Amino acid sequence: MAESFWDHLDELRSVLIRCVVAWGICAVAAFCFRDALFAFLFAPAHPDFITYRLLCSLPCGEGWGEVLVSFINTQLAAQFTVHMQVAALAGLVIAFPFLLWQLYGFLSPALYPHEKRAAGRIIGFGTVLFLCGVALNYLVIFPFAFRFLATYQVQPEVVNQIALDSYVSTLLILSLLMGILFEMPMVAWALGKAGLLEAAWLKQYRRHALVTLMILAAVITPTGDAFTLMLVTIPLYLLYELSIMVTPK
Repeated sequence: MAESFWDHLDELRSVLIRCVVAWGICAVAAFCFRDALFAFLFAPAHPDFITYRLLCSLPCGEGWGEVLVSFINTQLAAQFTVHMQVAALAGLVIAFPFLLWQLYGFLSPALYPHEKRAAGRIIGFGTVLFLCGVALNYLVIFPFAFRFLATYQVQPEVVNQIALDSYVSTLLILSLLMGILFEMPMVAWALGKAGLLEAAWLKQYRRHALVTLMILAAVITPTGDAFTLMLVTIPLYLLYELSIMVTPK
């Protein structure tokens, strides 16, 4: 017997409640592990971070490890609110597989068997791409950008002291931006399925895309050196080529 609209609505309510509860439990757990959470968050700013150590081992990497800045807090409740915000985001990341599983379980009864298999692959592939974008920002883009911006001075008398909320918001926004950019193949596939994009068009504008991606990489990484620019441009261009492959002909 087919379920009514209200039955589906009730099931959706149950799914949302389970998702919120799972998110809340994971957020509380992340909140309790404050030291580990913020050690991970501030690792890219540390001179011993893996990216700095690798760069220092290169012939041209002299001085890359010398990033010594102080963090300050200028608002009474900022440290507590930042702690809550970071814990909530960490809880969302930890609970994300469960949330996807719940969403898939709600939608799967309306899908045909081949659609279920396709949906599972799409969700999995999209999640992997998003996490790869976040990892690239955490390991490469943000450490370079932080080193450049934190040590940039208009005058020697102007000392940089980085506000806590500025550091956290910059890291999180860049991570989200890179995660979204890495969904490029999924967007191209969806537009292709909708008949709004063709692989031939993407091939035709390869050179234009390369220039655009280089400009975008230069905006994301304001360090000004060619090495960092290439580290960001190459993955983005590979994603463009992957977009060509997955876009329907």
